[in-house]
Amino acid sequence: MSEAASAKKHRTRQAVGEGPRTRVALLTVAIVFLGVILIAPLLVVFVAALSRGIGVYIDALNMPDTMSALRLTLLVAFIAVPANLVFGVAAAWCIAKFDFKGKAFLLTLIDLPFAVSPVVSGLIFVLLFGANSLIGPWLADNNIKILFAVPGIVIATIFITFPFVARELIPLMQQQGSSEEEASVSLGASGWRTFFLVTLPNVKWGLLYGVLLCNARAMGEFGAVSVVSGHIRGLTNTLPLHIEILYNDNKAAAAFAVASLLAALALVTLAIKTLLEARFAGELAAQRRH
Repeated sequence: MSEAASAKKHRTRQAVGEGPRTRVALLTVAIVFLGVILIAPLLVVFVAALSRGIGVYIDALNMPDTMSALRLTLLVAFIAVPANLVFGVAAAWCIAKFDFKGKAFLLTLIDLPFAVSPVVSGLIFVLLFGANSLIGPWLADNNIKILFAVPGIVIATIFITFPFVARELIPLMQQQGSSEEEASVSLGASGWRTFFLVTLPNVKWGLLYGVLLCNARAMGEFGAVSVVSGHIRGLTNTLPLHIEILYNDNKAAAAFAVASLLAALALVTLAIKTLLEARFAGELAAQRRH
């Protein structure tokens, strides 16, 4: 770096007030905020879960209703995440690579779950599939259960989580442009071959982050699932709903034990993300420079 550039950088830092005291103050604020808002509540959950001993903790996790809630939570995430993966990639590719009428409207629709309360989202599906809806009698006549059953929970979860993959990929694809795809097509590659060999590898890290965020939200969703599930113990309760029931039944230790299980699942997701970043740090840095 030249002396002129170094001097300019130094003046810029002085202008924005960057100095040892400023850095220490900002770092202190960040650490205190993270400690109070994030770390302390997480530690409290695990401490409360083990407050009555490891035996009570294990018994709470081995309860049939807990195992049922865990299986349902994983099943819902197993269905919702791939569904949103397909939609997110398709929507991002369409929005980033093509110009068409209604693009702004499509972006608005993708952001809709961010603006609508999850409880309201659940009520929407009650209006769509309930007994008094237009198709409610037909569903009852054909013995098709959506509300208060697994399909309703899956649909509500997909609705709540579908922006995550798309919103992670859209700006990334827009930033990269279409030059590499155009070069691939000009060399004779088909559209699908171009997508799998050029487009997808260029956005794989954004895709990974979107999938991880989608998975974490799918496992932790409460509001919409609470409305459409019916709270049937052992059948339609996911882990968040099961925690609420245990707490309302004055089983605080068991509730915190199950909450620690849900928190552990989220931490595993975060650990996978961190390990992948560490494993492929060089490739990720090169992609960001690109």
